[in-house]
Amino acid sequence: MNGPNPNVDVFNRDAAGNQGYLYTATDRLSSRMATETSTRAVLSLGAFAGRRVLDVGCGDGFYAFRYWDRGSPSAWEGIDPAPEAVAVAERSKGTRPITFQVGDGHALPYGDDAFDVVLLQSVLHHDDDPFSMVREAFRVAPTVVIHDPNGYNPVLKVLERVMPYHREHNEKSYSSRRIRNWVHRAGGRTVAERYAGLVPMFSPDWLARGVKVMERAVERVPVARALTCAVYASLNRRAGHHR
Repeated sequence: MNGPNPNVDVFNRDAAGNQGYLYTATDRLSSRMATETSTRAVLSLGAFAGRRVLDVGCGDGFYAFRYWDRGSPSAWEGIDPAPEAVAVAERSKGTRPITFQVGDGHALPYGDDAFDVVLLQSVLHHDDDPFSMVREAFRVAPTVVIHDPNGYNPVLKVLERVMPYHREHNEKSYSSRRIRNWVHRAGGRTVAERYAGLVPMFSPDWLARGVKVMERAVERVPVARALTCAVYASLNRRAGHHR
């Protein structure tokens, strides 16, 4: 979560009350399956190895730790507007040489091209001005990795409107077409995309296990994955930049 959004307090309460966000600080099977799917989708883009990464909307550090351990970046910094989440990330990082700070993703405290890669992990769908965050990401890095719920999925649209958790956290998923448009307007181009996962976050174990069986088959079919997969991830580069 990031930016000019009235719900920073919601994320602060979530992080403080659970020692992390509800979906990361849990042993619930569906949450573990969903977060692993997201991790797999982002890592498959191959953007982090040997690169200096800025994690905008880093939250409680859950994904930062996974990508540091499995993605082999050369350096990692995280920034988020929720102080309680940043405090959890600092307490949880162990010996990892990761820096976390409180800040606004729409006005990053870094110079132009200060990083190789900016990660926007599950943040745009919480924000009231997502395009300005994408534009600012391209200012500080030539490569931007975006991960967000798949806005083509009709089930997600229903959940955003009826589930208290999703409503409290101001969730509103966007289509990949709209995200690509923001990238283009910000001076970038989308060079790789992934649709992944079927398991609904916070679902009962029996449902998570049943849906998981179908997941890989659906991910292999272009139209099916675009319309039914839970998350979308993309690798985006500033126009004229090739690495």
